[in-house]
Amino acid sequence: MDETELFKTYRETHDVKLRNEIAEKYLFIASMIAKKFVGRGVEYDDLFQVASLALLKGIDRFDETKGLKFSTFITPTITGEIKNYFRDRSRLIHLPRRVAELRVSVKKAEEELALANGKSPTAKEIAEKLGVPEEEVLSCMEAGSVVSLDRPVDGDEDGASFYDVLPDGEDAFERIEQNDAVRRALSSLGETEKKLVAYRFGQELSQAETARRMNVSQMYVSRMERKIIQKLREDLKQGMAE
Repeated sequence: MDETELFKTYRETHDVKLRNEIAEKYLFIASMIAKKFVGRGVEYDDLFQVASLALLKGIDRFDETKGLKFSTFITPTITGEIKNYFRDRSRLIHLPRRVAELRVSVKKAEEELALANGKSPTAKEIAEKLGVPEEEVLSCMEAGSVVSLDRPVDGDEDGASFYDVLPDGEDAFERIEQNDAVRRALSSLGETEKKLVAYRFGQELSQAETARRMNVSQMYVSRMERKIIQKLREDLKQGMAE
């Protein structure tokens, strides 16, 4: 079957064997991108593991009905995930030892659950696997980290990702004209909300750094972020339906 039929069948069945078949077909892309980052202090095998996990996540995220080739979709997804890995790795040395160690465990558990279940695990699933409170997992995932642009905007595995919401580039709103539905959704945000979106999902800053730049508390940023994500999701659904 061709690419469209292959992904359509997987999207309908979520057959892990079919997912693995798709992964094997496009594994060369993960290998190719991983090789581009060799020589930056991380072994190829580690980079390939990150790229392979991003490939599996991308297979779950891909929607063949949008008319985009999977190779076009997955390349920036894998590249972004590897860049996040490097940023996250560099920040770990600045975290308290216990937090840094738990983050390593969280990351490992996330990868194992994703490989076993064929989808990205929730914070609750990771917490249950590690035997720690969900709040600690959420804190560790946030502490010193950047935002994964491949992550669903509301935690729903079937929802739009931040790649669907924002264009790539230094200015989070510079090329938003490329998507009318996205443009309308973002235009409904206030100036403070737009600033938060630019910091968190344009520059990929942590909540702590975003709070510092906006001169507000991290709790304020966290609450506003959840409201914005829900608002964007609802506006995008309405916009795509029109």
